[in-house]
Amino acid sequence: MKKNALMIFGMMMLAVVLVARADGQLDAAKTAPAEKPAKKAKASAATIAEKPVVLSPGAATIAGKNVNVRGKASFKGEVVTKLQNGDSVTVIEQVILSKPKAGEPSNWAKIAFPASAHVWVHSSYVTAEKTVKPKKLNVRSGAGENYSIVGTLEQGAAVKEISTKGSWTEIEAPASAFAFVAAMFIQQAPGGPEAVSPIVTIQPPEPTTSPVTDEPIIASNTTDIGNTNASAEPTPVVAVNPNAAAPPAVIEEVLVPRTVSHEGIVRRSVSIQAPTEYALYAKENNKLINYLYSPTVVLDISRYYGRHIIVSGQEGLDERWINTPVLTIQKIYVVTE
Repeated sequence: MKKNALMIFGMMMLAVVLVARADGQLDAAKTAPAEKPAKKAKASAATIAEKPVVLSPGAATIAGKNVNVRGKASFKGEVVTKLQNGDSVTVIEQVILSKPKAGEPSNWAKIAFPASAHVWVHSSYVTAEKTVKPKKLNVRSGAGENYSIVGTLEQGAAVKEISTKGSWTEIEAPASAFAFVAAMFIQQAPGGPEAVSPIVTIQPPEPTTSPVTDEPIIASNTTDIGNTNASAEPTPVVAVNPNAAAPPAVIEEVLVPRTVSHEGIVRRSVSIQAPTEYALYAKENNKLINYLYSPTVVLDISRYYGRHIIVSGQEGLDERWINTPVLTIQKIYVVTE
């Protein structure tokens, strides 16, 4: 009897302990949502507040700590070095991404490659005397073809070797090498009311697929690394059905945009049916040259009103008015008079 009473008492105590543990787990589950602020912090970090920035080619300083310098004007660009608050840089031009990725800035500064960082070339295209063999040689931010091209070297140019890694040679960056910094971290001395960005480049979004093109990306005869085994990639054989009827010929006129460069004065469009608000007029006779279209809201064409500019981009015809030339801006240069 006593033994049974002890067993019953023990089972009751075990039940109490289990209930206590269950309550503890329940309390822990209730307190778990306390980790939610971390998610909010992550969301806020993905949102970048950009202030309007107007940069001019020339001297500037870094405004920030551990500012990343990248091989491309994008977070996809590899970090080549970091700069500190007050470090001096030389701005080449301002780059605006027409369609920036979520969470990355749209305004970038193309700067001269920092002296504290080095670049790489393929060793097979450097002579024993440390000069460039081909007519043009790509300079990259790292030891590999997957790194960004940050400049080119001409045939016969001398290189100063720093180190080697496999089939790549690390060298001092040439004077023409460049890199990119988010424009929000660039500070320039105010230049008064005339301080309008002399050079602005609109960078289109990167294609989702790799298009095949006959034209090189950088320059003709630019060498990076050669295919030493021509038979490594055999020509695919396409099966043709000899009994298949040939498709009928289709003749269709296609209006292909062309890249042009024009010089003139920016003025407001006269016609109420004009495709854009601003247009480029000839300085000599005030004749209409092109309507100006910006592919991104970041570039405000009104800042160039009344100014003498050289603008380049793709010239096409507006589908609503087939005789109306429209120029999609890729680069603007303000002529100083």
